[in-house]
Amino acid sequence: MQQARSWRDMLAEVIRDVHEKQRIAQALGVNPMTLTRWATNQSQPRFLHHKKLLDVFPVQHKQEFSALFAVEFPESRERSNEQSEEPVEEIPSAFYARIFSAYTSAPRGLRASSILSLILQQMLSHLDTDQEGLSISVALCTPPSPGHPVRSLHEYAGRGTAPFKSHLDLQPFFLGMESMTGFVVTQCHELVNQNLREDVGIRPFIRTDWEESAMAYPLLFENRIAGCSLVASTRVNFFTPARRRLVQEYTNLMVLALNQGDFYEPSLVELRFMPSLRVQQPFFAQFSSRVMAIMNRLAGQRITRTEAEVIAFQEIEEEILSHNNV
Repeated sequence: MQQARSWRDMLAEVIRDVHEKQRIAQALGVNPMTLTRWATNQSQPRFLHHKKLLDVFPVQHKQEFSALFAVEFPESRERSNEQSEEPVEEIPSAFYARIFSAYTSAPRGLRASSILSLILQQMLSHLDTDQEGLSISVALCTPPSPGHPVRSLHEYAGRGTAPFKSHLDLQPFFLGMESMTGFVVTQCHELVNQNLREDVGIRPFIRTDWEESAMAYPLLFENRIAGCSLVASTRVNFFTPARRRLVQEYTNLMVLALNQGDFYEPSLVELRFMPSLRVQQPFFAQFSSRVMAIMNRLAGQRITRTEAEVIAFQEIEEEILSHNNV
């Protein structure tokens, strides 16, 4: 009699593809050899890996894999479903006190980075209690050149938990209407995508191998927009109503990190479609040198490095848009 197919058989088939094996291992935070041991019944996945393994399994095989996995680990599906619906507690009152303390005591030049760093770290510990993998970043409107509307966004800060880096590599590049952040800033409204692999409608998103669901929420103050937060999880359907509310509340708190000049009337925001990171990289290759050259050129005006960086962003934005005729 032929032996019944098991979840281990399915896993063995999938990880024959080296790229898939590496992707799943990175999402789980394990060595690729560990997947081989699971597939050959040399070891068993720990419970903390159960739900994440189900979430990151190739979508075309996910339903069958989940059913077979539940045969050996029936409690995994039950506890996983319960966990996803658990209410998330409120933002601790003590954390509000920390933010207000930073707001009143941090030097003006360090206020934004200080407050955002506190908020991002608190969000990670609050939303990713099981350390399943979460990345959070903040994208701000690029200050427009004189006579132009806001045409792009740029990432300002970011943090993550494994498999994401704790401090996200925020390469200087522009985001536009092709991105989820651009869509949210243009609409001044939140956007949630519970399954980035399946939902391919009007929900643009630049994703890596690890993101399975994402949410973006606008940074608004007095009906003006400064940018948005972007939260991405390694789990599908991560954003329960409770988690969505927390993302909203934390994002609203981020407003304290920004200045009045960081916010723009929606009518002044006309984001363009920006080319890929690969196309943009040559324009940013000498970014630091360009900033220093601007500071030397305008030495008589005693501009700060931050002000010089804004001018550099404006120059590069114009060059990219002109080069690509977008």
